[in-house]
Amino acid sequence: MTISIIVAVAENNVIGNNNDLIWHISEDLKRFKKLTSGHPIIMGRKTYESLPVKPLPGRRNIIVSTQKNVHFEGAVTVNSFSEALKQCDSDDEAFICGGATIYKHFLNHAQFLYLTKVHREFEGDTYFPAFDLNNWQLIEQSERKKDLNSNLEYTFLTYKLKDGK
Repeated sequence: MTISIIVAVAENNVIGNNNDLIWHISEDLKRFKKLTSGHPIIMGRKTYESLPVKPLPGRRNIIVSTQKNVHFEGAVTVNSFSEALKQCDSDDEAFICGGATIYKHFLNHAQFLYLTKVHREFEGDTYFPAFDLNNWQLIEQSERKKDLNSNLEYTFLTYKLKDGK
């Protein structure tokens, strides 16, 4: 099974603030839906709780929580990263959707990284973990785009883990 990380990050690696997204970029949300539909998505409890629609439709929502006996209707809740992966055994690809702790763990197991780079720095309390970009090969890059509602500029980047890493 392929493990893919999907994330939108600011220039300073901020991904959130107060358990919420900082920006709203329509094309990024459409890309997220297109890439993840039909696949399981793995996320932490706080990320799941921050979603405007729960569970995200057309995907098996798998929530990793250290809290025992917590359940969310329409989603699978597990208490470990290995349990989350076991829930995806029959799938060809699973997407890791955050937050920071979940990203940090799965970064060492992912083969693909679908990154939306938001070309601005933001104040925030949640960061995408540091990683060595030299271990990744850029396989796709969009032109720089601009969201008309937010005026934010962004680029879609797709990386593949280099062989032997």
